[in-house]
Amino acid sequence: MFLDYFALGIIFFVVIFLFYGIIAIHDIPYEIAKHRNHPQQDALHIAGWVSLFTLHVLWPFLWIWATLYREDRGWGSQIAVSEN
Repeated sequence: MFLDYFALGIIFFVVIFLFYGIIAIHDIPYEIAKHRNHPQQDALHIAGWVSLFTLHVLWPFLWIWATLYREDRGWGSQIAVSEN
């Protein structure tokens, strides 16, 4: 009897952990954008939620979109050339 309730408790714990874990994983691109002061943070946050409903198809593209921008150099990966 005790083991039945214990197993049920473990199942509930695992389901709740997975539910919140998936939501936390989908906020990673938004957190990257917030850290980099991305100009389109809100769009990335909303697109992360939309990605939950599109079976995570958008998520890799959101990761790329969030990491392309850096506050010190903008969108490009060009290194500033110093004039001599």
